[in-house]
Amino acid sequence: MTKHDANQFRIKDEPFYKVTGNEEALYEAAYARRMPVMLKGPTGCGKSRFVEYMAWKLGRPLITVACNEDMTASDLVGRFLLDKDGTKWQDGPLTTAARIGAICYLDEIVEARQDTTVVIHPITDHRRQLPLDKKGEIVDAHPDFQLVISYNPGYQSLMKDLKQSTKQRFGALDFDYPEAEMESEIVARETGVDAETAMKLVQVAQRTRNLKGHGLDEGISTRLMVYAGQMIAEGVDPLAACQMTLVTPLTDDPDMRQTLQAAVETFFV
Repeated sequence: MTKHDANQFRIKDEPFYKVTGNEEALYEAAYARRMPVMLKGPTGCGKSRFVEYMAWKLGRPLITVACNEDMTASDLVGRFLLDKDGTKWQDGPLTTAARIGAICYLDEIVEARQDTTVVIHPITDHRRQLPLDKKGEIVDAHPDFQLVISYNPGYQSLMKDLKQSTKQRFGALDFDYPEAEMESEIVARETGVDAETAMKLVQVAQRTRNLKGHGLDEGISTRLMVYAGQMIAEGVDPLAACQMTLVTPLTDDPDMRQTLQAAVETFFV
């Protein structure tokens, strides 16, 4: 069996997270029962930061996996590798988390193939077991193990969605962008810009969020606003900073870029 040091996965410093509702209390209650949890919300709204914060608060190791369409079941559970002494088994991140009692966070799980995600089924129900078929071993999850997944419902389609057999193994928390005052406080805290500048960034973002489904797949996220604030704090002209972080990443359509730039100029000219 692969030896693991749980301490390397612990979060040493408290991540900044602004509680917006009862999500902290609900998660703590779910963790007390080791209930698998699903976080649903738009990109860049704080789902990953929330998981980091809760892992820090609970004092648990955290292993994060960024899911993608090329990810196989072996990428999660492990595989045999060749070395100078022959073959040896290498645990995947899910197996490692199950052995050491970590929180395993599968980010944007809907990006993974459905034949990959089914490997989490036996470890997210009453069995709490992870079969390693290639190794002929069944891993009983550590008593402190918990699985957390996240995805953006805005990207759902018939081809990209979780099976009901997967969804109904989880409790779920909805996430969204905070109210304007709180979001501006977050941006100011994360970037060092003044409250007025932070609020202007939030007002720009709110205008773009109204364009979701009308030329934009997503509006400006809290994450992008933090990027903009960091550039401004570095002395970059606000218009240039917003062009780089709020306009150019969102779209390549010239007309939509002009619309976004006009929104920026409304507040920064």
